[in-house]
Formats: sequence, C-alpha cells, structure tokens
Amino acid sequence: MPIRVRLDRLLLQRRMSLTELADRVGVTIANLSILKTGKARAVRFSTLAALCRELDCQPGDLMVFEPGPADEDDETAEE
Repeated sequence: MPIRVRLDRLLLQRRMSLTELADRVGVTIANLSILKTGKARAVRFSTLAALCRELDCQPGDLMVFEPGPADEDDETAEE
C-alpha cells in the first residue's frame, strides 16, 4: 500500500499516548492501532477530521503517498 500513516511520529511530537488520543477522538484503541500499523484499508472523513483536530495537524501530516515498484505492478493488474 503506497499510503503511509505517520501517527506514531505525531503522537511522539505531541507527547500523547494512543490511549489518550483514542479517548479524545472517540475511536477504540484497537482501531487506532490498526491505523497506526498501516493495516487499515479505509478511514472515515469524520475520524480523519477528529484526528486532525486533536493532533492539531493537517491530513497530509498524518498520511503520505510513497509509491514503489510493487505498487506500479498492482495498478497494472487492476486495468
């Protein structure tokens, strides 16, 4: 997946635990953990907005697009 989640970095910069963020956002720790480890397949805009609000960041601070050779093969397979 070429989308990378930078939640760990933001939590460290904000000196906030995953538990504290989960409480503030209203999302389970398990779901935030899935997002943090890059295993999430989707994120609701309302969750993304709540994360940005609580972490005082922009969506681009949370997620980045990093394409690689394997990702190009995936795109060809879908066509």
